[in-house]
Amino acid sequence: MSVCNRVAPMLEMELSELGVELGNPIFIRIFKESQELELWVQQDEEYQLFKTYRICSLSGKLGPKLREGDEQSPEGFYSVSERQLNPNSHYHLSFDIGFPNTYDKLHGRTGSALMIHGDCISVGCFAMTDSRIEEIYTLAQEALRNGQRFFRVHIFPFRMTEANMRKHKNSNWLSFWKNLKEGYDYFEKTKMPPQIDVVGKKYVCAPDYTETAKNQRKINKTYN
Repeated sequence: MSVCNRVAPMLEMELSELGVELGNPIFIRIFKESQELELWVQQDEEYQLFKTYRICSLSGKLGPKLREGDEQSPEGFYSVSERQLNPNSHYHLSFDIGFPNTYDKLHGRTGSALMIHGDCISVGCFAMTDSRIEEIYTLAQEALRNGQRFFRVHIFPFRMTEANMRKHKNSNWLSFWKNLKEGYDYFEKTKMPPQIDVVGKKYVCAPDYTETAKNQRKINKTYN
């Protein structure tokens, strides 16, 4: 029996308590300072928080990844399609978050194979332990197989509250973090991940009408 087949029945039971199903679209948020990974599942026109997982290990400090080999975990807005899943990972199960993205490349940032994976060892990745990655990977795989073209992974240095922004106001990365906060605030307000574009070397957030409509049709088909 595969890992996903073994884990799926438990996940289906837990998801049913929220009124959602295994295979619904997902969204991931990561907060480095508190070492938390949130996994959200779409229900109708908004996402519901399914679980908050403790990140077992991540490397570096607050701030973005700049170059290959700096052992720094990235920050920014990323997306994962089915081809980025790796069921044969050296770290049990994994998926590549898609670093560097367009923003990273425009800013000269380099790196490769930045993953969310099992085990508890990190040199720039997010290590979740084997048991946690089994759940996360299964939710990701089933969402992608059920029609979600890709799922978004938003990585923040910390929860972008006004209090935390004041706490870190003297950081060299404050301007970058204010840009990330736009995406954070959008989701906090709408409970839908924004469409992320890069304009003038900055992230720009907009409603993701195409993906929202596609996902809604899929959910309507499932429930009707």
